[in-house]
Amino acid sequence: MRLKVTVDQVPYEIDVEVAEKESATLGAIVIGGGGSVTVAAPSGGGAGAGAASANAVVAPLAGSVNRVLVEVGQEVAEGDVVLVLEAMKMETEITAPKAGKVSAVLVAKGEAVQGGQGLVEID
Repeated sequence: MRLKVTVDQVPYEIDVEVAEKESATLGAIVIGGGGSVTVAAPSGGGAGAGAASANAVVAPLAGSVNRVLVEVGQEVAEGDVVLVLEAMKMETEITAPKAGKVSAVLVAKGEAVQGGQGLVEID
């Protein structure tokens, strides 16, 4: 997968290999020992790494959706930027791996995503 990353206004293109293996999910994480806080552990039925279809463009890393640049029905070419993720104040442009028509947008601006989660489906 080819990604375009911008650091200090300088764009870089990088190749990333995505290993498709089952990753363990974390249980509840509680920081601090103060009051009683209940944190739900992630469920297996959510939109995680295993939920992405074969046509999905997946998140290469965890972050939040900064901008969605496509909509359902839009034609995209291979390499077109479909959305931008932000992680640790750094933006990562997510590009279409193939040409086709956007059949679904699976995330919205501001939504937190995990690595391997489906973002956009292209048929």
